Amino acid sequence: MEQQLYRSYSRFLKEKYHAKVYKLPVNLPGTCPNREDGPGCTFCSEKGTGFEAMEREVPVATQLIRTKDYIQKRYHAEKFIAYFQNYTNTYFPFETFCSYIREVEQVKDVVEVSISTRPDCLGSRYLAFLHEWMQKTGICITIELGLQTANYHTLLKVNRGHSLAEYVDAVQRIRQYPFDICTHVILNLPWDDRTDVAETAKLLSVLGSNIVKIHSLYLAKGTVFAKQYERGEFQICTLEEYMERLILFLRLLDPEIVVERFFSRIPKEDAVFCNWGASWWKLKELVEKEMRSRGVCQGDMYAYRDGAKLGKWNKP
Repeated sequence: MEQQLYRSYSRFLKEKYHAKVYKLPVNLPGTCPNREDGPGCTFCSEKGTGFEAMEREVPVATQLIRTKDYIQKRYHAEKFIAYFQNYTNTYFPFETFCSYIREVEQVKDVVEVSISTRPDCLGSRYLAFLHEWMQKTGICITIELGLQTANYHTLLKVNRGHSLAEYVDAVQRIRQYPFDICTHVILNLPWDDRTDVAETAKLLSVLGSNIVKIHSLYLAKGTVFAKQYERGEFQICTLEEYMERLILFLRLLDPEIVVERFFSRIPKEDAVFCNWGASWWKLKELVEKEMRSRGVCQGDMYAYRDGAKLGKWNKP
């Protein structure tokens, strides 16, 4: 049997739901507190991350049904995840948030709701509601938290609007419920190096993130980041360096954590820079080939927990 290089998201979903599962993006008519108080994260575009989502004015149930019909016909999917994707999806008055979640009940074959949000926008009242709703409907809940990096100095530079402490706090409070946690990270932010990548992998592992969504830095047109790049204020690391960072991250990552992706995806017409001009799936194949050639896999350097240095006294 071929060695499993990493715990893939597609395999995880198949094992969990025993069916072919696809995410259905939902675009809510909201924003982000970081954008209200200022320019927002330097990498965030006016569209947020919803490049392929429907218009935000379309009701949630309608978005899900229309996208589901398309996905079902094209990919023969059987089960679906309602993915509240764009901006900060818990940044609404409590009753408004609840009403959006309840609309999911109108759509058949949705087995999970995935809610993308910020660590500083996750109130206990909202989590308690989601738990009650999950128990009532039997629909699973995943909370997707944007961390990006464990380097809090870099978080300041990209105007993230929260520090590392808020992420730790959010994870600890989510852990009180039977939800999955998916953490978003960017492995090639200009002010990070391999040490920061390693620390990010360790942080996710010891705090118990269930899933990680790994992004390569892309520069969307019109963003502060894109303008800084065009003025020559920073450089983006080479593809070779990114691959080294990615492989290091995976090797230090808890082997039980599910890996959803390696590279970002953005329509070509919206990007100043993305993936060194190559397709994400070809780059993914390159990474897998390199890991096989080195004989490495996810978690083979996961030996830093539980008083690791005490191993000196326990050698046979």
